[in-house]
This record gives sequence, structure tokens and C-alpha cells, in this order.
Amino acid sequence: MSLTTLIKSIQDIMRKDVGVDGDAQRISQMVWLIFLKIFDDKEQEWQLTSGRKYKSPLQSRFRWSNWAKNPEGMTGEDLIDFVNNDLFPALKKLATAAGVSPHGKVVGSVFEDAYNYMKSGTLLRQVINAIEEDVDFNKSGDRHLFNDIYEKILSDLQSAGNAGEYYTPRAVTQFMVDMLDPQLGQTILDPACGTGGFLTCAIEHLGRQVKTADDRKLLQECIHGVEKKPLPHMLAMTNMMLHGIDVPTNVRHDNTLSRPLKDYGPRDRVDLIITNPPFGGMEEDGIETNFPRKYQTRETADLFMALIMHLLKPNTGKAAVVLPDGFLFGEGTKTNLKTELLQDFNLHTIVRLPKGVFSPYTSIATNILFFEKGGPTKEVWFFEHPYPKGYKSYSRSKPLTIAEFDLEKAWWGGAGRKGRKANNHAWKVSAKALAERNYNLDYKNPYEVEVNHRDPEELMAEYQQIVHQLEAAQAALKAELMVCVGGKA
Repeated sequence: MSLTTLIKSIQDIMRKDVGVDGDAQRISQMVWLIFLKIFDDKEQEWQLTSGRKYKSPLQSRFRWSNWAKNPEGMTGEDLIDFVNNDLFPALKKLATAAGVSPHGKVVGSVFEDAYNYMKSGTLLRQVINAIEEDVDFNKSGDRHLFNDIYEKILSDLQSAGNAGEYYTPRAVTQFMVDMLDPQLGQTILDPACGTGGFLTCAIEHLGRQVKTADDRKLLQECIHGVEKKPLPHMLAMTNMMLHGIDVPTNVRHDNTLSRPLKDYGPRDRVDLIITNPPFGGMEEDGIETNFPRKYQTRETADLFMALIMHLLKPNTGKAAVVLPDGFLFGEGTKTNLKTELLQDFNLHTIVRLPKGVFSPYTSIATNILFFEKGGPTKEVWFFEHPYPKGYKSYSRSKPLTIAEFDLEKAWWGGAGRKGRKANNHAWKVSAKALAERNYNLDYKNPYEVEVNHRDPEELMAEYQQIVHQLEAAQAALKAELMVCVGGKA
């Protein structure tokens, strides 16, 4: 069965179930089932590779192999009763129970806020059989298929509605990771990791540096993420396991902003932060009190920016952060953040992305800020990313591609950013000039040919004048033709 057919058949079965309402619930239902299937296949692998020393954190009857694998197994009311009253309570307890192994903690964190929406045990059995019959994670070909299934689920989730808040186009994540160039042994954090796009990009980048089993262990230890919403967190955990992070205990289900900033000490600081914090949202009352007065706001992106700046290691920490245009020209808390950013950090590059990069979720123009902890900033380079030839915007059918960033990469100047030159897309501004603008970083491209759209009333008057001239020319032509016709007559 093809991937599209498999996903469609599962969704068609779920549509018959009265308990599942809408795409988001169908996706959530599918993800926890697929997670348990993956975990079971991984457990079989761990038992083989550990010489049978691996001990499952799950009671035997809760392992997928024992309750789901048999196509003629539990169904109907018995299955629903088992899932709701036995399986889910047991898996949820793993999140907080004492003495649980790291593998168990992973399962517990995934099921902490998960739900079984399906009411029909007969339909649930059909879904389980479809998953079990068509994919085996321990077969290399099917392992690749699981990655495809994950991407298809993510695509469907984006179509389901409010997914823009934790979705970043693959080309953007790839470019940001490429430019930061993480090295094995560096701690990497995404404090608002969504479904794990930045982290998987970093894993793939670091994977090329892995040579030994110790290297693989080091890679697993250096990847850190936090996501507060249940469904994206569940997808992130699945994504980590699909990318070789077998025990992703460092990807936590939590709100990074709920901890007072002063409680983050030296042990919490990291080498690299790569993130697209939610923007346009407001945090719940009281969250802002976790931050010093100069940063107190309920605007999510600003609080994350304060946290990111705090968590970077002094003198060596680096970050790449997606932020909306509003951060560049905003005042109040934003001015306080930008003042510190230019005084205590080296904000060396701002890549200005065109509108439509995050289409169809938002038309807000966005920017990628690249900075290092340890300042002050002397000058900021701006690079305005152009649309490809013939494009007026991006769309789902015509998205931004990684190849487009070859322009920035050719200009970047390597790790030392040497030899940068101004051109039609790139220009630099001194930190002094930005400070004189009250830290307004919304600096327009000085090389762009300005289009004068003029005053609408002036344009309307000119249009009416042209219309009158056209009408007069038409009348004169008509009169001339009448004379010609009369002469012949």
C-alpha cells in the first residue's frame, strides 16, 4: 500500500467514528498509535542489541506486540475499555512515578496529555490493523516510510488550521543550522521546539560528524528542546526517535517561560540556540513576573528573546532566531531588549525574509537574527532575501527552497564572516547609527529603487484627465469617420 493510500485509509476509518471531531483530533489519534508502534519496534531492536539485557518500562500486557499486533485480537467494547481504563492510565503514570527508567519517562511524557478520541473499538481495531499490517519500523525500507508518514502527518496538520505557530519552513531551518554550523559536543537548544524541525536539522548536520558509539551518545546528550503543547510535543518525540535519538528525555513537555529567569543558572546555559518562538501571542497572567521589570510583557516572542539572551553561554554562545518585523521597530520592552542586544552581544547579521515565507499561516514579514554573546556590536549587516525571478510571493505549491539561500551563503564569508561586501541585497549599518534611531532595526535597503506610489487623489485626477482625453479622441475619430462616410454617399 502506498503512503498516501495508507494515511487516507486510516483517516477514512476515523471519520466513521463519532468520537473523533476534525483533522486535529484524527492526527492526534494517529500519532499516539504510531508512537506506540515505533516504540515497540524499537524495543525489539534494543533487546537484540543489548543481548536481552534491555528491560521494558511497560508491563507485558501494555506492549503493542501483546495487545495490538494480532489482527484477530481485542476489538469492540473490550478494546475501548482496555485502552481507556488500563492502557492510558498506566502510560500516563510513567511521567511522574518514582524509579521509572529513561525509556519509561519518554513514554510518560508523550501520554501525559494524550487522549483516545475513538468511541468504536471495532473501528479502532481497523486503524491498528492498517498500521500494523503495512509498516515494520525494523525494516530499513519501512523505516524510511515512517519518515514519510511523519512528513505527511505534519503536512496534514498544517492544513488542519492553527499550525503556523510551531511550523517553520524546512528551507529556513536548514539555512539557520548551516550558518550556525553546530559541532559535536556543543549543547543545542530550541526552547519552543514545536514538532522538532530545528532539532532534526541539527541532528542531520551533526550526524555527519559521528564516527563512533561514543559520538552517537554525545549527539543524543547535546540535543535539547521544550514544547508546551501536547500534540506538537508528541510529534517532536516521534520525530526524535525517527532520527536516531532513541531516548529523547532532553525534549521536555513544558513551558520554558514558566520558570523564573533568575532560576536559570550556569548549568542551564547552552552553546547554540536555534528557534522560531511563537509571535503574535500573549502569555497567561503572571508569566511576565518571572522576568526582570525591564522585560515584563505578556508578548510571547519578547519573553522568549529575553530568555534566549540569558541562556547563551558568555563569550561563546551563538543564536539564530526568527522574529517578526514588529520586533525590529517596536518600542518599550522591545527597545530594552535591542539595547542589550547591541551593547552586550554581537548582532552581526539580520536576514530580512520577504512576505509569504510562512504562507498561508501568516503574511507577516519575518527576519532571522544571528548574534553572539559578548559585545558590543560594532556594525550590523542586513541581507534582504529576494523572491526568485517571476515570483510575487510564496505559496504552498511554490515554497521557499534551500537553494535560494545560496545567495546568502556565497556572501556570508565563512565562519569568520570575512570579505563581506555591500551589494543590491546587502548593506551594513553602524551600531552607533542604530542607537541614534532609538534602536529601531527596521532599516530599509538603501540600494532598492524606490517606487513612488504618489497620492491617491492626485492619481485619480490624472486618471480622470486621461479618460477625458480618450473620450475626446474617440469623439473626434467618430466625427472624422462620419464625414468620410457622408462624402462617399
